[in-house]
Amino acid sequence: MTNQLMEPIAIVGVGCRFPKAKNPEAFWQLLRNGVDAIAPVPKERWDIDAFYDPNPEAPGKMNTRWGGFLEQVDGFDAEFFGMSADEVEHTDPQQRLFLEVAWEALENAGIVPTSLAGSQTGVFVGMCTVDYHRLLYKNSSQIKEYSGMGTTFCIAANRLSYLLDLRGPGMAVDTACSSSLVTVHLACQSLRSGESDLCLAGGVNLILSPDSTISSSQTRMLSPTGRCKTFDANADGYVRGEGCGVVVLKRLSDATRDGDNILALIRGSAVNQDGLSNSLSAPNGLAQQAVIRQALKNANVQPAEISYVDAHAVGTSIGDAIELKALKAVLTEGREANQPCSIGSIKTNIGHLEAAAGMSALIKIVLSLQHEEIPPHLHLNELNSYVSLKNTPLSISTELQKWPRGEKSRLAGVSAFGFGGTNAHVILEEAPEEGRGAGVQGDRGGSEIERPWHLLTLSAKNEAALQELAQRYEGFLASHPDVSLADVCFTANTKRVHFDHRLFVVTESIAQLRQQLNAYITDKEADGLVIGKVKGRKRPKIAFFFPGEESAIFSMGREFYETQPTFRQAFDLCADFLQAYLDKPLKPEVVDANSQLVQPYLFALEYALAQLWLSWGIQPKAVIGCGVGEYVAATIAGVLSLEDALRLVGERTRLMQTSQSHEQMVEAFAELAKEVIYSQPQISLIPSLSQEQTTKEINTPEYWCSHLQQLEKITVNAESLAGYQVVVVASQPNSLPQELELCLSSLGQAQNDWQEILHSLGELFVRGVAIDWLGFDRDYSRCHLQLPTYPFQRQPYWFKSTENRHQEVTQNQLETNFINLLHHAENQDITHVLREKGNFSEAQIKLLLEVLTQQYQQQANKKSLTIY
Repeated sequence: MTNQLMEPIAIVGVGCRFPKAKNPEAFWQLLRNGVDAIAPVPKERWDIDAFYDPNPEAPGKMNTRWGGFLEQVDGFDAEFFGMSADEVEHTDPQQRLFLEVAWEALENAGIVPTSLAGSQTGVFVGMCTVDYHRLLYKNSSQIKEYSGMGTTFCIAANRLSYLLDLRGPGMAVDTACSSSLVTVHLACQSLRSGESDLCLAGGVNLILSPDSTISSSQTRMLSPTGRCKTFDANADGYVRGEGCGVVVLKRLSDATRDGDNILALIRGSAVNQDGLSNSLSAPNGLAQQAVIRQALKNANVQPAEISYVDAHAVGTSIGDAIELKALKAVLTEGREANQPCSIGSIKTNIGHLEAAAGMSALIKIVLSLQHEEIPPHLHLNELNSYVSLKNTPLSISTELQKWPRGEKSRLAGVSAFGFGGTNAHVILEEAPEEGRGAGVQGDRGGSEIERPWHLLTLSAKNEAALQELAQRYEGFLASHPDVSLADVCFTANTKRVHFDHRLFVVTESIAQLRQQLNAYITDKEADGLVIGKVKGRKRPKIAFFFPGEESAIFSMGREFYETQPTFRQAFDLCADFLQAYLDKPLKPEVVDANSQLVQPYLFALEYALAQLWLSWGIQPKAVIGCGVGEYVAATIAGVLSLEDALRLVGERTRLMQTSQSHEQMVEAFAELAKEVIYSQPQISLIPSLSQEQTTKEINTPEYWCSHLQQLEKITVNAESLAGYQVVVVASQPNSLPQELELCLSSLGQAQNDWQEILHSLGELFVRGVAIDWLGFDRDYSRCHLQLPTYPFQRQPYWFKSTENRHQEVTQNQLETNFINLLHHAENQDITHVLREKGNFSEAQIKLLLEVLTQQYQQQANKKSLTIY
């Protein structure tokens, strides 16, 4: 039990949106390059000039103009998440953002979100900002049916559980600035106890109203210069930031078993409380020491083993000093001079993300461990005078620092302290070597065999999203030219939900794939690329057609035999059994049409191709065959065992090489046919013989004797295949009816076999046929890559206030009147016209001139009007 309780937790996926960083890769570039993401308050949030005052005690004012902001925080893809416009407008953008980032984290982890339905998956989200609630509830007439759930913290977690049908615990956590790190602690406990098998832990924070910034300003916590100068002598407070971060967590044993790409490990964590200290919001150094020591104990790690800590320190002079002294007290215990430890803070890059602060620091460490570098700590010119790091192995690195893997595993800590006294600390460890870039070993033991062509599938909820997804993939390939094409296709095919708008590409190289995607993006034709849309919920019905001897002249499947283990195994199984009936062994080579090998070879070829299709999850509802192909059809339908079918084909081949008549052959064949055990078909088996040719059922020896007698009279009835998507399990013969809805070949005529069969598989994909993509790649070694995530088609949604609606109506009326006046103003002062002839108030004139003048400037210039 002790081992289970202390089992490390694997971080297998990450999603994030931070200031100037829309995903983990962009976030790492921001960190590595030492980017300061702080910017002035966007005009879309509030009029900073109206709210700014350098005096922090000025009523209703704030003493800062700065923040770490996201773009388009009102945007959301309502269609993707199945929400109505009314519901979205009354849902806190923090909830919406968490949904999107959680989905991205699962895709990053290589977990198909819809595959989690019914699973013990827990959702833990940290939140503490209520700006949207304040704005929405400011006027009771704005409150609608969705307002309550849309602004309640717990619904952020519960909505995700509802959408994906997750059955583990779901909760929101509010411990202020330590919220998101506490969610990690709770998620780890849930996993270790067996309560959950997978967890999403995260935090989200958006600054949508000036109110909370005014409040923070009044407490003198905010930096008037708008920067977190953490640990610096001139630290003057923190700058607020917003964002969202989510990690996907599993028990290490489960992640290893599942072949997950392990990004880092959580060795241990701890949460405690300041209790009675100098004041409710004052930091408690002894409590900070205690929580770090407890996390180390839980992780079974010594303080001297930690080589990096991302501190909570936000840039307040006294608070930074208290934390740095606590870190110094703990981390120097037992540490030798040759055991350095760097300290930094993510807040110098993106500000203090409050409820999401701990998660932003944790993700920073995960990325640092992966890239083996510690990013520079910004805004440090002179160390805080209240603390000294002299004569210690501790340092604050202001330059990019190498952090390579070594003989001993790298360990790091991250702290987050809530202003109400709830403290959290998490110990992280580098991913085990065998878990980094982990992949799926093929059933054949990771053979070096590889197919020469590959199939990439992309899908989206609509055409615009599909276009953008293709752009993202093209951009990814441009920046990763040496990436494995096989792994790109494997990840895209197996690790994503398949939506109705679909695209497939049959390709040979990364360079070719880029060209094909570019052609699609620019509305040009591209060889090997097809788009389509699934129509309706009803799955297409598949029929396998097994041709007779006339199809054996084109390709004998040699390329499959050399590069496809499932095909080769099935072919060899048939060839070994048939050897007793043949003068020479069956091999994948061109066979003379008059050779005794034609029939047995065709059976082995078509049976092997059928096994290949079946291994890819293509299950026929019906099968039909001609000539020797009907024996394969009967085998796939379960009427004949493989051994009995091979005995009949072998005897049939031997008899046809003798000089006996069609009567003597049938008599000899009948003796064997009567010994065979026939079963009822497990799927629809369409006979090739008509009622006029035989009255016997296909699961009788008499049928197969009649079949031998009437080889030249067998034809395919188009009506029998009506409504089916037909897969030809060989080359497509000329005898197949032209009026079939869809007819796909398995072997190439105008192109090679792999191109042909992959194109056929792609055609089934775009029509909505369910494909076992893991089965498709089971014979090869594959690695899961972190590919571009879904491109949400975000539209702005905001609740419609009474003021907004009144302003919209008023503005429309003013605009109409303004246009009418323009037509009559000629060479007059427009301000005078508005005031005298339009009866507009001064405020209305100002509004019109600000909002409309730019729009009608061209018209105004033409009329030689003077605009004041």
